[in-house]
Amino acid sequence: MTELNPRQAALNGAMIRFRIMAIYAGVMSLLLWFVSIPTHYFIFKDLHEYLTWISLLHGFTYPIYVFAAFHYCLKAGKSFKSTILLILAGTLPVASFVAERRALQEFNALR
Repeated sequence: MTELNPRQAALNGAMIRFRIMAIYAGVMSLLLWFVSIPTHYFIFKDLHEYLTWISLLHGFTYPIYVFAAFHYCLKAGKSFKSTILLILAGTLPVASFVAERRALQEFNALR
């Protein structure tokens, strides 16, 4: 691993937490949108009782993603608009992956 400059070192913990939660929120959103919801409404309504854990787990852990994104934005000095967009990225399945990649690119550009 390369040496971090002082600005990156200050953001490193918040960035790691945000990356973990962004990937987690993206995976849970994919499961929710493409497994749980179609199973409940379209495919096998009886099978849905075995998949309720997806909705529950996503609902309980999404606020952790919101806190991680907010903490990263505060430490990075992001604008209010950027903060809101980063938080809302956790609501769409692929958007949190895109937001995580962009945040990592900005973090690496601090060199």
